[in-house]
Amino acid sequence: MLKIRLKEVLKQSALPAAVFITGACVLVIETVATRALSPFFGNTIFTFSSVISVILVALSAGYYAGGKLADKRPSLKLFFGIIAASGAVLLAFYLLSVFALPFLSAALPLTTGPLISSSLLFLAPAFLLGLLSPFAVKLQSARFPEQGVGSVAGTMFFWSTLGSIGGSLLTGFVLIPHLGVDKIFTATGIILCLLGIIPFALMSKKDRRLPSAFVMVLVPAIFALSAAGQTWNGAVYAKDGLYEKIVIFDGEYEGRPARFFQQDRSSSGAMFLDSSDPTDLAYEYTKYYSLYKIFNPNAERALVIGGGAYSIPKALLAELPESVIEVAEIEPSLFGLAKEYFGLTDDNKLVNHVEDGRRLLAESNEKYDIIFGDAYHSLYSIPQHLTTLEFFELAKSRMTDGGTFIINVIGDTSPEAPSMTWSEIKTFRTVFPNSHFFASRNPDNTEAQNIIFIGVNGDKEVDFNSEEIAESGNKIIASLSEKRIDLSRVDFSEHVTLTDNYAPVEYLTSRVLKREIGAN
Repeated sequence: MLKIRLKEVLKQSALPAAVFITGACVLVIETVATRALSPFFGNTIFTFSSVISVILVALSAGYYAGGKLADKRPSLKLFFGIIAASGAVLLAFYLLSVFALPFLSAALPLTTGPLISSSLLFLAPAFLLGLLSPFAVKLQSARFPEQGVGSVAGTMFFWSTLGSIGGSLLTGFVLIPHLGVDKIFTATGIILCLLGIIPFALMSKKDRRLPSAFVMVLVPAIFALSAAGQTWNGAVYAKDGLYEKIVIFDGEYEGRPARFFQQDRSSSGAMFLDSSDPTDLAYEYTKYYSLYKIFNPNAERALVIGGGAYSIPKALLAELPESVIEVAEIEPSLFGLAKEYFGLTDDNKLVNHVEDGRRLLAESNEKYDIIFGDAYHSLYSIPQHLTTLEFFELAKSRMTDGGTFIINVIGDTSPEAPSMTWSEIKTFRTVFPNSHFFASRNPDNTEAQNIIFIGVNGDKEVDFNSEEIAESGNKIIASLSEKRIDLSRVDFSEHVTLTDNYAPVEYLTSRVLKREIGAN
């Protein structure tokens, strides 16, 4: 009797369990797909919108086709065969993405590139998974006609949606923090293969197609596992962080041996390996931290938003040994990586916060003499909430009288509208009337470059043409008069003020990239 009941329970729960697992896999794929594309197209709204749209299109088409197919061929073997095929296709397309994405990112723009790439890579596996829910409804209704089609449909979509919720939470809270994108894709594909092939095998003991099915599953699985085990070429460290792919590798910069720090597609930091001087910074834009010497040479407390390789905090600790240097870095692994790979030493004057910079400012009661903003990794990764009027107002409210806000922005000085640079400057000047702007290369160079914003919470004026500035022993300070951007030529009425309500950052940066491509 117990054996009969167990069989009945298994009979009733097999299909709901299958749609629960496949529903979870759909959301795992959708969530991880954005991380797979981010190193190539940036962590932008275009990437998120593209992946979501492609998955929804694939599921919609799958639901429709699945209903038609189930009416024609309501077969359990076909149902589980589709599951196995979805796993095999996912593994095969993941393997394809390893080789295809570098070429796609080089050939396609920031705006449409994620849409085209996600269509090529994720449409097919998501379509196959979309076939399953209506198929399960048909099969379960045939097996238990007394339950009614409406009740069966409600049950199946309940379990499928519940699985999707579980898959989404599992991916965000467990899988991405502890596994790489490669392992997540590979494990998901193998789970789908096993979920399909084991029942298929049990129902097809004498079916000649069984060996072919195993080959179909095992070949892409073996190759995908091999690809998942590969490390980034030449890297001393390569791993998915909580927010992006983190790669640390050694090379050469300006004729000197250097170590580089990369987040997704963005080169976010570097350190010369032949120097023990923490103020001997590699990237030119990071050297502009020294502008604090003009406005707040005796600063007692500073906040750096965006730690990266911790280049600026290291330099400040060396030059201001009695000052407290706080860092707000949202990626939890970077503080430890900076110690291990970039020479950051333990210092009780350095206070590290694993927190978003804006959130830290909102929660803090501290007043800072200097705030450095270095959280714009590149044109491919600009956090919208750190570009707005409200953010600058918040930062100003946490500054001492005479305090200075130094922020690194990436853009161009092209006169064309719309412009990320001019919109950001317009927004910044609204909050900091006493402000200055410098191009790290040349203010007349209309190619994308680092642009340094200086906002003073007070009336202190600086003559950048003075002898004191020109004869400074600091090359960055001495060159300020040549690097200063002339704002008198800009009609700011053509440019928007960025607010929390309206900040089309990705669109504006895409215009910069379009001009870059056109110029080349």
